[in-house]
Amino acid sequence: MKTIRTNSENKDFIDLVKLLDADLAQRDGEDHSFYAQFNKIDTIKHAVVLYENDIPLACGAIKEFDTDSMEIKRMYTLSQNRGKGIASKILSELEKWAKELSYKRCVLETGLKQPEAIALYKKNGYDIIPNYGQYIGVENSKCFEKVWEKKF
Repeated sequence: MKTIRTNSENKDFIDLVKLLDADLAQRDGEDHSFYAQFNKIDTIKHAVVLYENDIPLACGAIKEFDTDSMEIKRMYTLSQNRGKGIASKILSELEKWAKELSYKRCVLETGLKQPEAIALYKKNGYDIIPNYGQYIGVENSKCFEKVWEKKF
């Protein structure tokens, strides 16, 4: 397996995100249009795609949330490849990239209808935080953060 760093113009990233959106539309039902407005990929500068034998299996991205933080976005692993630690590899590469760019933490939002995502983030050291921004007051949303450099 290998990961590449790319951006939202990468065809494999775009194709994986289309599959992610189809999955989320099914899970979120009538709430999907609310979430979809915050998940556009046209200006993502930092995306990761994981390949096995040149076949794209998973993706994820980061975008600036504030001057100290990157937000994890568009995490997806093909359903037949789940449970193999692939999403943790993507997450680790995104965190490494954020650190290289001098960010001090990552934040993210996921839905209660994605229990495997919640388990992934908890397993990888993310802590639940109060819902931020557009997710304040949204009952189906869970927000997380992982801090590696405390503010002084």
